[in-house]
Amino acid sequence: MRVQQDDAPPPLFPKGPCLPADHWDRGAPTRRHRLSPLKNQRDEEQQQPGTMRSRLPRTACLLRLVALCILLSNTAAYFGLTGREPLVFLPGPFSNEPPTGKAHLKQCEQMTLTRRQKRLCRREPGLAETLRESVRLSLLECRYQFRNERWNCSLDGRGSLLKRAFKETAFLLAVSSAALTHALAKACSSGRMERCTCDDSPGIQHREAWQWGVCGDNLKYSTKFLKKFLGQKKVSKDLRAQIDAHNINVGIRAVKSGLKTTCKCHGVSGSCAVRTCWKQLSPFHDTGRLLKYRYDTAVRVLSVTNEATGETELAGPRRHGQSLRTTDLVFLEDSPSFCRPSRYSPGTGGRSCAKDTSCQSLCCGRGYNTAMRLTSLSCHCQVRWCCHVECQTCVREEEVYTCKNA
Repeated sequence: MRVQQDDAPPPLFPKGPCLPADHWDRGAPTRRHRLSPLKNQRDEEQQQPGTMRSRLPRTACLLRLVALCILLSNTAAYFGLTGREPLVFLPGPFSNEPPTGKAHLKQCEQMTLTRRQKRLCRREPGLAETLRESVRLSLLECRYQFRNERWNCSLDGRGSLLKRAFKETAFLLAVSSAALTHALAKACSSGRMERCTCDDSPGIQHREAWQWGVCGDNLKYSTKFLKKFLGQKKVSKDLRAQIDAHNINVGIRAVKSGLKTTCKCHGVSGSCAVRTCWKQLSPFHDTGRLLKYRYDTAVRVLSVTNEATGETELAGPRRHGQSLRTTDLVFLEDSPSFCRPSRYSPGTGGRSCAKDTSCQSLCCGRGYNTAMRLTSLSCHCQVRWCCHVECQTCVREEEVYTCKNA
């Protein structure tokens, strides 16, 4: 996919349904229609199967169009917030038990997956639920990190946003890959997926003195499976494809950076003669905070040719004497203001803001409305014997600020 500088870059293939069968019989007359009646009759006599021969190109074209439509319908790969399917619901968290019987097959069919992804989903009970969990993680974290920004991770305009190479698109790619990596690792360690189990590669010094007891998060398996699920192969020469692949890997690295070794001592008097250790991922909120920092420091890049290898690479301006890093989010185009409704967002009109901190920036200079609201809260709480707390309900009046629409 190549990104152009206009507002709506054309798709790789024309949009719309396949042409009807009678399309080829309409429009300008064919060459055979312009021949003389005698010539036309002689051709028909010489090629009795001429009807078959004249229809072969038409049939071949129709078959190609049908195949193209099928191909286009299957290219909408499911990938968290970057999938082309509408997110009309917010999936709930994991259930305690993995789906049994054919329940996981039904869950796989309900998702917009490629054929290869559907095969992987059918083979792995628990994967469909893991995908839904990754959407929940990425959406909640994206909304939280951008709650005070003009673009607040709204699903309105998400499709148009994903066609461009903005900073926001880079964050969606990174947070989606991070959420899927995190959810897969957690699903393995909790036993929700059958083809993976606890992490078995501690990589810790003095391993003979440590015993691995608690099930660690299997980040090694989740990273390998994610690349297989997304079909990541050799990096394309297309600039947009390189940018997307780079941002996907930034999300994976953000999860890896939060992998910690947690240990528990079992020695006499706390001597730690024997330890129980396991690999544990940081809370996904920490990963989201890191990716938000990467978004704030994202780098605008261009494509250059490596003279030594002849391959195209991403390059950005040198900052503090350093070139582009593998942990930097990268983008290609400047983002819109997101102040007013557009194809990319619903704008900031009606958004709540904080008077002293965010109203000026969030409302884009349009000003804000002030209203009074009554809120209920617990107050005058006391501990009663035994073991419970009694509170009264108090009503408080507070000011609420919302951005003006005009």
